[in-house]
Amino acid sequence: MKEKVSVDLGTESISKLLIKQAVPASIGILVMSLNVLVDTIFVGNWIGSIAIAAINVVLPVSFFIAALGMAIGIGGSSIISRALGANNKEKARATFGNQITLTILFTTVLAGLGLYFEDSIIQSFGGKGEIFEPAKIYYTIVLYGVPFLGLCMMGNNVIRAEGKPKFAMYAMMIPSIGNLIFDYIFINILDWGMMGAAWATSGSYMLCLIYVVWYFFSDHSDLKIDWSYLRLKWNVISEIGSLGFVTLARQAVVSVTYLFMNNILFDLGGEVSVTAYAIVGRMLMFALFPVFGITQGFLPIAGYNYGAKQYDRVRESINIAVKYAAILATIVFILLMVFPEAITKMFTQDPEVLKETPSAMRWVFAATPIIALQLIGAAYFQAIGKAKPALLLTLTRQGFFFIPLILILPKFYGELGVWMSFPISDVLSTIVTGYFLNKEIKSDLIKKVQLQLNP
Repeated sequence: MKEKVSVDLGTESISKLLIKQAVPASIGILVMSLNVLVDTIFVGNWIGSIAIAAINVVLPVSFFIAALGMAIGIGGSSIISRALGANNKEKARATFGNQITLTILFTTVLAGLGLYFEDSIIQSFGGKGEIFEPAKIYYTIVLYGVPFLGLCMMGNNVIRAEGKPKFAMYAMMIPSIGNLIFDYIFINILDWGMMGAAWATSGSYMLCLIYVVWYFFSDHSDLKIDWSYLRLKWNVISEIGSLGFVTLARQAVVSVTYLFMNNILFDLGGEVSVTAYAIVGRMLMFALFPVFGITQGFLPIAGYNYGAKQYDRVRESINIAVKYAAILATIVFILLMVFPEAITKMFTQDPEVLKETPSAMRWVFAATPIIALQLIGAAYFQAIGKAKPALLLTLTRQGFFFIPLILILPKFYGELGVWMSFPISDVLSTIVTGYFLNKEIKSDLIKKVQLQLNP
């Protein structure tokens, strides 16, 4: 078979390479984020503000199950990037086959459990009062589509690990565009309400999977879906799990955060506060798309060059990725500080929600310019296969700082304490990540570069 794995990851200038990798990733994330954003705008304007809160209750559950696919995808992709860098094609293909089997098993089982315990799960995540019924309608239908989303997330990361960022971008764009079209048909034309929003979401996941399957059966991929590699191997599972657990743990903490936030805000301000958090949460997903794109583009570059023992290029990729991401994060910060009222009005005309959301948005994004270091630093350890520090740094912001803060500060400052927790946790986690990243560079990368120069 003709090998098509690009060697550009190990030869092209880092600056040009990062742009080439990050732009498609950013566009993909932008379209996906716009999908969530416009979906929320449609739901808020065509169904009502309570529907926004209902979707916010369901998302952490469905995304956690689907994040198993993302975790398996990112964990396996780190192995694949380094294997391709070391020209070990057999290991890359065996890893991909095991990723497929693991994703199908885990997402299907968890989706089934989620449906069995749906009432108690919805209520636990803040689906109370008027929010419960629309949340249950949305939850039931969306969970049917979650295994498709899990496979899409896994496949998308593998496509990027192959050095094919444009195809990975398409994998993110197709379901997003499909969801918006389905939203218009099911909600606005057919008037299906929450059921229409749910079927639009699940239908878009199916479209994504069709595209991903086509890619791996096409001539564009070296990692064909080969049945001989689907049999699980413990050594492969172990390596995927140790690295993928970082992503899974992060999403688990995100889901726990939603659980606490929805319940705390419901107790403090009722449905209005939960809706305000839902709007701010959508902006967190949307506004930071270029920063996340830089992070996604950085991962295969660092992993490939580390596997190829080009440590000077790894160090350069860290510096350039942090610089580019910090510039973009600062631009996002300025825009959100200036226009929070106008942004809120896109989602709803509810006067109570319009009154509360802009102030919350300013607090949540107050430390945005510094988050680049935290994101790139945590991603670096994952890219080079160091699971423990990657896990700890990934959990630092929300697990070690944010959750304790939202449990403590509201006791003294009420609802303001919830919003203050965001920038405080950003600052603390960035300090911790910066310390460990700097220590790793000095103790590992610099020493290896010097050893290559002076064997």
